[in-house]
Amino acid sequence: MKSYNIAVIKGDGIGSEIIAEAIKVLDAVASVEGFALHYDDLLMGGIAYDITGDPLPQETINRAKNSDAVLFGAIGGEKWDTLERSKRPESGLLRFRKELGVFANLRPAVVYDELINASSLKPQIIKGVDIMVVRELIGGIYFGEPRGREGDRAYNTMVYTVAEIERIAHKAFKIAMQRDKRVCSIDKANVLDVSQLWRDTVDEISKEYPEVTLTHMYVDNAAMQLIRNPKQFDVMLTGNIFGDILSDEASMLSGSIGLLPSASIGSKIGVYEPIHGSAPDIAGQGIANPIATISSASMMLRYALGQTSAADRIDSAIAQTLKDGYRTQDLAEFDAKEICSTSEIGSIIANYTVKKS
Repeated sequence: MKSYNIAVIKGDGIGSEIIAEAIKVLDAVASVEGFALHYDDLLMGGIAYDITGDPLPQETINRAKNSDAVLFGAIGGEKWDTLERSKRPESGLLRFRKELGVFANLRPAVVYDELINASSLKPQIIKGVDIMVVRELIGGIYFGEPRGREGDRAYNTMVYTVAEIERIAHKAFKIAMQRDKRVCSIDKANVLDVSQLWRDTVDEISKEYPEVTLTHMYVDNAAMQLIRNPKQFDVMLTGNIFGDILSDEASMLSGSIGLLPSASIGSKIGVYEPIHGSAPDIAGQGIANPIATISSASMMLRYALGQTSAADRIDSAIAQTLKDGYRTQDLAEFDAKEICSTSEIGSIIANYTVKKS
C-alpha cells in the first residue's frame, strides 16, 4: 500500500473547520482506492504568531519540506492587522511560498450547471465556463527590490528574469496540452518593460508547443473580457500581481468564492488551498462552505500524489452533491433541497466518494 505524508496547516478563522472536512473526504477516498495518508499538523498565520511570536516558525518550513504535499486552510484576520508588516499572517504566507519554491499558482474557475444562477452574470454568458488561471507566484512586484517608504514617498519594483518567465510559461503550456490547447498570456507590454520581456519570452517558449494556440492580451482588456465573454479563455498565463487580481475576478463567475480551489506548485512540494480567506466573522458557527478546500484536496491527489482516480472520485462526488440539491448557507437561495452545515456537506461528499463505481 502506498503511503503519503501530508503537512496540514489549518491556520486561522474557519481554517480548522474546512480542513477537517477535506481530511474526512481524503480518508474516505483513500480507503477505497487503497493508499494511506498520514497527517502532520503545522503552525502558520495568526495562531502561529500568538504561540511563537512568528507567523511562520522555522519548524513549519522544515517539516513541510519533508512532506509529500501541504494541505492549507486559511490565515489572517483583523486581530493581527495592526502588527508590523513582517509579523502579519500574510507575510508568513509569502515567505512560506518563497521557501518552498512554489512558483506556479493554478486556479481553476469552473461553473457548475446546478449553480448557474448563483453568478451575477447571465446564464448564457457563463454556462460551460472552464478556465485555468496560471499565475506566477514568487516573483514580480510582491518580491521585487528595491522597495520601501521614505517620508511621503513609497515604492515597489516589478522584476522578472527570463528564467522565471520560462518556467511558469512551460507550466501553462503543459497544462494547456491536457485541456483545449489554448493559452492567453496577460501582460501590460504597451507600457511596462518587464511585460515586454514577459511577452517576448512567452513567444519563444510557445515554439516548443506547436499544438497550442498562443494569444496575448493586455491586462485591462482581459479584466473586461472575463466579464464580457469568459468562454473565450482556456488557460490564462500571467504574472503575480495581474494573476492575483484576475483570478479573484474569475472566481466570481461561479457565484461563490467558497467553491474554488487552488494549487501552488514548484519542482518539489506543492501547497493546496482554497482561494478564500479565513472568514473570522463566521468561524465556529458551522456554516462555512468546505467545497473549495475539498476540491483543493482533489488537486493535491491529482498533481502531487498522482492519484488521478481518487481525484476523479472527489470531483464527481462534489458535482453529485450539488446536483442533488445539498447546499451550505452561502448557496441557500440557489435550488437548495437541503441546507447543510459544514460538517454535513463534508459527510455527504465523503459518502458519494465511496459510492462512486
